[in-house]
Amino acid sequence: MIEPSRLCVAAAPLARDLRGAFRRARSLGVRGVELDARGDLDAARLSATGVRQIRKWLADEGLVVAALSFPTRGGYGDAERLESRIDGTKRALQLAHDLGASVVTNHVGAIPADDSPSWNLLLEALRDVGAWGERVGATLCAESGRAAPADLVRLFAALPEGAIGCTLVTGALVVHDHDPAAAVAALAGSIRHVHLTDAVAGSFAGHGRPAVLGRGQVDLVATLGALEERGYRGWLGLEPVDGHDPARELADSIGLLSGS
Repeated sequence: MIEPSRLCVAAAPLARDLRGAFRRARSLGVRGVELDARGDLDAARLSATGVRQIRKWLADEGLVVAALSFPTRGGYGDAERLESRIDGTKRALQLAHDLGASVVTNHVGAIPADDSPSWNLLLEALRDVGAWGERVGATLCAESGRAAPADLVRLFAALPEGAIGCTLVTGALVVHDHDPAAAVAALAGSIRHVHLTDAVAGSFAGHGRPAVLGRGQVDLVATLGALEERGYRGWLGLEPVDGHDPARELADSIGLLSGS
């Protein structure tokens, strides 16, 4: 069984405004929320006063920010608009720190072969982002799934230790034909955040579909056991799949995990 205090939920599906989302998150009994730095917030425009207001709303509900997501179209080895992508990521890292979080999640894009020119571009960009994150006190965490665990291990080994971390996305791993429990074993030293999602695999890798937690092919018992065995004590993030009643779906997922 998982203690609800270890669970965090995506704020955006719960309400149109942050304050309303925080209230609904509190009613679910969780302690953390995950905010979208491109949707819920605008890292480029949010003022210090705005940050203080958000922190007050969080404190009023007894919540903390578990992580910021910063979804980008391109990856960090994609030369097109790369400088803008890096600058935006740095702003998101700074904002995460200002809001009391230490993690920003995003995909890193395709991870090429070691002898590819884009490999060196990817490493250069992530070294830059990693150095900035160390300076401000937050870490970019690469999402697993579309990025294969073996490729992420190779990437982490080529970067300074701790430059970036990993967000384990269990449903995405299944969709891309990877076993989440085995991914935990491979990536254990780098996992900084977990999105506990479910999915059904397709006829070939990359063509599955998301599923409500507990109704797909993610072996929750094995995955949670692997995380426990390797000492992961961080957040377990939940997000709804069915937009009809996200709060109800999240409540059911919390009940499933807590055994209530």
